[in-house]
Amino acid sequence: MTERIVLAYSGGLDTSVAIGWIGEATGAEVIAVAVDVGQGGESLETIRQRALGCGAVEAYVADASDEFANEYCMPTLKTNALYQGHYPLVSAISRPVIVKHLVKAAREFGATTVAHGCTGKGNDQVRFEVGIQTLGPDLKCIAPVRDLALTRDKAIAFAEEKGLPIETTKKNPYSIDQNVWGRAVETGYLEDIWNAPTKDIYDYTATPEFPPAPDEVTISFEAGVPVAIDGVRVTPLQAIKELNRRAGAQGVGRIDVVEDRLVGIKSREIYEAPGAMALITAHKHLEDITVEREQARFKATVGQRWAELVYDGQWFSPLKRSLDAFIEDTQKYVTGDIRMTLHGGQAVVNGRRSETSLYDFDLATYDTGDTFDQSMARGFIELWGMSAKVASGRDIRVAGK
Repeated sequence: MTERIVLAYSGGLDTSVAIGWIGEATGAEVIAVAVDVGQGGESLETIRQRALGCGAVEAYVADASDEFANEYCMPTLKTNALYQGHYPLVSAISRPVIVKHLVKAAREFGATTVAHGCTGKGNDQVRFEVGIQTLGPDLKCIAPVRDLALTRDKAIAFAEEKGLPIETTKKNPYSIDQNVWGRAVETGYLEDIWNAPTKDIYDYTATPEFPPAPDEVTISFEAGVPVAIDGVRVTPLQAIKELNRRAGAQGVGRIDVVEDRLVGIKSREIYEAPGAMALITAHKHLEDITVEREQARFKATVGQRWAELVYDGQWFSPLKRSLDAFIEDTQKYVTGDIRMTLHGGQAVVNGRRSETSLYDFDLATYDTGDTFDQSMARGFIELWGMSAKVASGRDIRVAGK
């Protein structure tokens, strides 16, 4: 029986060429796997037909947009995950769901190897291959760009020679990855980190310098998950899409950052994540009134480690799974409404309410009706500062000898 290789297929030039390139290099049959994670653009059926037209013997396509929103975006939201304080893990959280379907397709079609279109310089090769090793430890992995010398120039020449049904062009200098959680843009003139991004690289967001009138929105959460916008019930996918539309129109969620790749390279990235950043902002403010102080402090530490693990391709790791359990426990009371104004590139919270709030007006107020016993503060301060006071006395005593 001829060996079969499953290929993560985007429908673009490189992975379309990779179908034939892999076949010629290995003699194997190629099964193309396309997964919709809300990236928009062409229909799955169009992508399927293109894969078959480029030589795939089978084409597995999956609409995983709700799965992605529910099982990958929502844990990221509950964590308030921002890698290095900036990046909402746009590409990093899409790779595990794609891996899941790659392994499923490999089982279904009897493939022994999984291929992806990543280079040897990026993070995604790690995310794909570590995920595949975890879910399908018997499967082998290859990367045509990295392992089979498939460069972009060679891809264009191959496509033209074979008459493949794919557009071949050198005009677009950017590498772009997108899904419903956001959009990532890199390479080209952006590699000079002094160059400012130009307007043409943006798609999910409008220019924030000339915004429309302020847009006030109320987001309702239940156990950390958005369930309604302005009183209208929504699914997680619908919530993200609606905030992409409304926050994007105000230029919210543009991120320009130089980040530390797993492979040791610093890389300049432009991200657009209007829905993700608006939701994370709202969620964090709701946590501020519903999560206990020490629990919140520790959650921030857990969230940072969680983001690093996911960025580094460890979505399926035991530690990530354990951190998930802690984060899920913190969300028990994260239920309520957040009102925010979207305008000029900013999402500003101006109201919050919750039946499970820890905010006590009578304790917080400085006006008549204050129930806080201020006489307790003196003794509290004495005890709180006792350790430092004793150590300071020691320092003075020793210095005087």
